[in-house]
Amino acid sequence: MDYEPPFLETYKTLLQKHVGDSMNDYFCSTVERCDIPLIDLGKLSVEREECMREISEAAREWGFFQVVNHGIPQELLKSMQIEQKKVFYQPFVNKSTQQAIFSTLSAKSYRWGNPFATNLRQLSWSEAFHFYLIDISRLDQHETLRSSLEVFATRMLSLAQSLAEILACKLNAKSNYFREHCLPKTCFIRLNRYPPCPISSKVHGLMPHSDTSFLTIVHQDQVGGLQLMKDGKWVGVKPHPHALVVNIGDLFQAWSNGVYKSIKHRVVAAEKVERFSTAFFYCPSEEAVIKSQMKPAMYRKFNFREYRQQTEKDVKHSGDKVGLARFLST
Repeated sequence: MDYEPPFLETYKTLLQKHVGDSMNDYFCSTVERCDIPLIDLGKLSVEREECMREISEAAREWGFFQVVNHGIPQELLKSMQIEQKKVFYQPFVNKSTQQAIFSTLSAKSYRWGNPFATNLRQLSWSEAFHFYLIDISRLDQHETLRSSLEVFATRMLSLAQSLAEILACKLNAKSNYFREHCLPKTCFIRLNRYPPCPISSKVHGLMPHSDTSFLTIVHQDQVGGLQLMKDGKWVGVKPHPHALVVNIGDLFQAWSNGVYKSIKHRVVAAEKVERFSTAFFYCPSEEAVIKSQMKPAMYRKFNFREYRQQTEKDVKHSGDKVGLARFLST
């Protein structure tokens, strides 16, 4: 199909080098699916303290949780999936060159694979479109996509801000930090597609990583494939038809002095089915200072620009990010 990224051709050298090696069959072992904490945000209006405690405990113990009654209508989520498929089912040549799709946005808005992969373990069998919230209004030629994205972005920003302020409150920290630093111009949405993969036992759909954000909120379909690291082993996240998945990012781990956990997660590749998800990344401005709210500080003070630049440097050098280990206090 002409809309598929040319994974096999582009990564031919990596595939020839490793594909015959049975040691590279990463996903042959069975991974248990688990129920991560499921939190009913409707309780915030009637049992607020109890609901806030559940959110805080999940962020401390899991770094991941799911939320229902989150204020994002199911009709909107269904609309997003329809529009998402239209975007990804465009010819690959158009997606990769931005011709006839998003001519008003930079070419960096479309990504696939991992151009810095040095081995199959670092190859992500997926493609994605990135939209900063302030760019959505410029999608003049894609009215239905723009309309869905605008409503989705507004609701997600409000939800992320509410969750961040709850988590700050449970640290006895000032919550106005997020209203001041996490703005529409600093947050972004990523549309993800994970195509069927003929070598699904040897590559990831999305390689293991932690998120460079304060919070990430994901709407996924019912295919499954999201896995997180818990107690030293991978566990699968059972999809819930009405829930959004929330996870703590690196910045919140540093800001909370390690109280809230930014957990490594991945998406496994599937041989015969495709998977879609939409992720909202709650991020600050590049000048925002990330400073521990407690002493002694586990991490040194840094701004978001410094963190992002270091991450990009590490990925280009080794194919993978190092993350917060670069910012530990000495």
